Amino acid sequence: SYSSSRAEIFRRLAVYVDKIIKGTKPADIPVEQPMRFEFVVNLQTAKQIGVTIPPNVLVRAQKVIR
Repeated sequence: SYSSSRAEIFRRLAVYVDKIIKGTKPADIPVEQPMRFEFVVNLQTAKQIGVTIPPNVLVRAQKVIR
């Protein structure tokens, strides 16, 4: 999968919560788009659905679930 970084989302969430706790109205906080993404390959799922992931793709993944 190629998706936004969960760690980055939680960091940004903490900033949002801090602003709200300090009195900022949620409606006044701009919506942000993720800036960091991660590429994760799940080899278990790939095997279950009969997909072979080439080594050159695995090398590019930030995380490989075996």
